[in-house]
Amino acid sequence: MTASRTPVRPRRSGKGPRERTVETASSLAITVIGVAFLIPLLWVVLASFDTSATLAVSWPQQWSLGNFAAIWNTETTFRPLANSLILCGGATIVTMVAAVLCAYPFSRYRFAAKRPLLLTVIFATGLPITAIMIPVYSLFVQVNLIDSMVGAILFLGASSLPYAIFLTKGFMDAVPVEIEESAWTEGAGVLRTLRSVVIPLMRSGLAVATIFTFVGMWGNFFVPFMLLLSPDQLPAAVTLYTFSSQYGQVAYGQLAAFSIFYSLPVVALYLIMGRSLGTGFAAAGGVKG
Repeated sequence: MTASRTPVRPRRSGKGPRERTVETASSLAITVIGVAFLIPLLWVVLASFDTSATLAVSWPQQWSLGNFAAIWNTETTFRPLANSLILCGGATIVTMVAAVLCAYPFSRYRFAAKRPLLLTVIFATGLPITAIMIPVYSLFVQVNLIDSMVGAILFLGASSLPYAIFLTKGFMDAVPVEIEESAWTEGAGVLRTLRSVVIPLMRSGLAVATIFTFVGMWGNFFVPFMLLLSPDQLPAAVTLYTFSSQYGQVAYGQLAAFSIFYSLPVVALYLIMGRSLGTGFAAAGGVKG
């Protein structure tokens, strides 16, 4: 006697009216947001090739490289960009090295002041830089660090440190402690384990933290404007502001061309560091089983 089988009804693959409505609304919202971001970028590209550009987004009547030729000099473009690379690059290195060293005990050790210190770090991430610039400026005057690139690098790195610690600790928590313990049994010390085991496994997280740190510094106008006085030391973030008013009126085409050069280092950093995104935790599977 053959047992009867109850036929299994296949699930409906189609979407209901509610799901289709939500999907349509989400697509519409994403499209509106995308267009809102695309219009300023489109203006920058079109205006950079238009010698008579205005604030309106319009197709150039005659495509020209005159705007790029006008800013293709040391004083306007090359020196400010070099100053920005020195300032932001140096501050990013200082920040990330300090962030890794600070995040490691927060992630691995237990001590009495851990929670208050973490809360302090979280509070410092939301502290506006303008709230502390007056006492910082006074301090820099007393220690003779005004108009010093080294002083600006140290302060810019210190002001970005809380957010970098917050990001780095989150990524470091995802690295299994068992891998470190295996290295300890082989005789590796704490610094050797951090350099050879933990950092390679959190390469993706470090890339994200480095990109966020550098981008935040690259667009920082207030700190170098307050701490650097000599024109030959000003970064591009400050000269981008003075560029639009030095002739009494805004040269929109040259400003757009300068903005393209100004954004190239950030794009290059993302392309370089982007290779590390999504990698670094594959070896973590070795502790399973």
